[in-house]
Order: sequence, then structure tokens, then C-alpha cells
Amino acid sequence: MARQQMELGATLRSSVIAIALALTLGGEAYAQSSGNGLSNFFGLFSGAKSDAPAEPPQGAPGNTSSVQWSGEDGASGHPLMTAAAIREAAGNFDNCVAAMWPDAARRNITQDNFQRFTAGLTPDLRIMDLLDAQPEFTKSIWDYLDILVNDNRLAKGKEILATYRREFDATEKAYGVDRFIIAAIWGIESNYSTQIGDRSVLQSTATLACIGRRQAYFRDEFLSALEILNRGDLQVEQMHGSWAGAFGPTQFMPTAFKRYAVDANGDGRRNVVDDPADLIASTANNLKKDGWQTGQSWGYEVIVPQNFNYMLADRAKLMTLSQWDNLGVRRPNGQPYPHPADKAYLLAPAGAAGPGFLMLQNFRVIMKYNPAEAYALAIGHFADRLRGGQPFVQAWPRQERELSRTERLELQQLLADRGFYRGTPDGQFGGQTRDALRSFQASIGVPADGFATAEMLDRLRAR
Repeated sequence: MARQQMELGATLRSSVIAIALALTLGGEAYAQSSGNGLSNFFGLFSGAKSDAPAEPPQGAPGNTSSVQWSGEDGASGHPLMTAAAIREAAGNFDNCVAAMWPDAARRNITQDNFQRFTAGLTPDLRIMDLLDAQPEFTKSIWDYLDILVNDNRLAKGKEILATYRREFDATEKAYGVDRFIIAAIWGIESNYSTQIGDRSVLQSTATLACIGRRQAYFRDEFLSALEILNRGDLQVEQMHGSWAGAFGPTQFMPTAFKRYAVDANGDGRRNVVDDPADLIASTANNLKKDGWQTGQSWGYEVIVPQNFNYMLADRAKLMTLSQWDNLGVRRPNGQPYPHPADKAYLLAPAGAAGPGFLMLQNFRVIMKYNPAEAYALAIGHFADRLRGGQPFVQAWPRQERELSRTERLELQQLLADRGFYRGTPDGQFGGQTRDALRSFQASIGVPADGFATAEMLDRLRAR
């Protein structure tokens, strides 16, 4: 959601998060679709909340970014992302914006406000590079967690929980959403409002609504931003955030704001930028409407036994906690599962050499906020640490290095050549790539954990 003020990477979703997004889960990163901007941080990982591209902290408002558009074709190869198409669309920008007036009128936006809010808008073409960014190198999930869950952020989070205890009390009572999860989202999305991003939401969404390959999606975001301003919930100067249009400390896209923002203090405005009560309650409302289950955890760290069938480590393979326990999948501290009838799936983000996690319904809800497993894992773990919990017990395989994009492309191509992968190699690892890799691993008699390592690439090369 919110992108840090520094524009660390345009495809990360918040500041450091993007670093992780491209990580293991892959898939094009999108800014959020259901409500917030967590994705900004993690955009690269697997996809942000919705359909908008994920990215890093933002630059200055308007078109003041020190880095200009490269003038090159986009990496996606989409016909609307060629340099010629971008220049042509930019030349027609004013006409494109003006042509949206009839749709704005149907949303009860006044003509005076439409003209006032769109006057002087210019396209920010640097966004075209961010929209199609494909980083050559990515961070490992353990590096990602190290960056996001640290002592300084934990200390600040505890201060936030104490300072706004009354607001968190009221929100928990009204929505049944764990305060520590809300505080974790606030901390990871914007480092507690210190890295929200300063790109103009109107300029960013107008640019993307008129130029590039995501125009239909961003047309709705742009018109929704106008609705917010027309209603008076926020002022133009408050609506600054990521290059994809996410704004506020917990990064709401304009359409998500419309669905989830609430006026918690009764002042007649839904202010998710400067009003802690509205911010906390709106974030909780987002999670509640996405299916949050009151009183349930997000998941548990577990020890996976040796010789385990990792083909069971699949988001589609739900079993009760009792069934997992019968398979030897147990908590490191030996404690029983509080609700053994709850259903969960097994996640092994670093393969057989790293810790396992049993993910419950609330983990899936966090992923609706930002569809990256690494992001959701960071949120859940950070919330537990804010609650007084300890670091993960098991060690990560820190000796493993992340594959470069060139190597990821090669691995996908080799899997395709051997009949395991049926997609188009793109250098981004999602479920299809992991399934293909697991099938290859099973064929050579090694744990089918779907974890892409340099060793697995070498084995593919050798066959």
C-alpha cells in the first residue's frame, strides 16, 4: 500500500518489501485490489493486493521524480508498452482525461470539481518503467523477514499500540480483528507513517488510466480517487503515496478506500491518512470483510519430519491440524494445537532445509490484502512479536543464494524442455513453476519441496 517516501524500487511495494516480493512466490506484482497497500512493499513477491502493480517507496508529488522515463520499450512486451505507444498515449493524455468526464458525472462528481481536480494534470512517464520492472536479483525470504521484522520497528510498534490503546480497544470490540495484526500492517506498509510515499495519487492513477497496459484497471482507480475528493473525505494534498496510487499509512488503493474506509470518530470524514481512529478501524474493516476469524491465529511454525511427502505442501491441500499432527507435523515447542479441528495448509517457503508453517484461514485473509505468501508471513510473524512472541525457532538455509532472473528463466526453460513446465518462461516463480519443479524433484528421488536452488538448476542442466 503505501510506498515509502524514498522510492526504493519501484516495484517493491513499500520500501524494503518489494525486495522480497520477487522472492520466491513470483507472479507479477500488483498494487492492491481489496484494500490496502501492503503490496507496495511486496509487490515483487507475487502480487499485491489486487491488480495494481506493487512497488517501492515513492518519490515527490507530481512529476518531480529525479529519475525520468527511460524511453525504452517495457519488459512485458505488451503492445501498449512499446516506447512509441507510450509516447503516442502521452501526447493524447489531456484528451484521455477529459473523455472520462461522462463516467465521472455518473459517479455524481460535479463538473466544477472534475475540472478543478484534473486541471494541470500531466503524465508521469517514469511510472511506465516501474510498471514493467523485472529485477535481475531478488532477496531471499529470510533476508526479507530480517528487513521487515527488526528491533527498531518492534519498539515503534509497541509505542503505537500504547499511544492508541483506546482506538485499538474500540476497533477490536467493533470488528473482532486482532490489534497486533493491524499494528503489523501499519508498521510494514509505511514504517508507522514515516514512509507513506509522496507521489500524487491523481497523477499516478491518471497516468496509468491513459498510458500503458493496465488502463481499464486504473481508470476505475482514478475515478474513485476523484470520488473521494468530491465527497470531501480527503484533500488533494493528503492523497500522496505510491506510483500505483496506494496512499495512507496502511496503503489503501482508491477503490479499496471506497469499500472499506469508515468514519470511526463520527466527524463526517473517512480520513485514513491523518486520523488514527479511522485508519485503525478502516484497516480492521478491510480484514473483517475479507473473512477474518476472531480469536484465531494466522498460523503456526512447525517442524516437518524427515522423509515427508512435500507434495502435500500445497495451498490446495487443506487438512485439520489433528491430521497434520498425525503426519508428524508438530510445533517446535511441543505445544498442542489450540483448535485441532481447524483446517490449514502446509507452507515450506525454503524447502525441506527450512522451517515449515501451517497456515489457517486468517493467513489467507492477510494474503487478500497482499497476495504474497512472504508478505503475509512477515505480517503474521511481526504481529506475534508485537504480542510478545519469540523469533522463529528453526534456522533458514542461509547458505543458499537466490537465483538471478537469467537463471530463473533458464530453470523454467529447462523444466519446459523436459516436459514439466507448460507455461511461458518469464523469470517469475509462481505456483506453476513450483509444481513443475516438484515434479522434477520427485522424478530424481529428492524431496519434492519446490524450492529453487542453484543445485536444482545444476541438476536440470545435467539431464
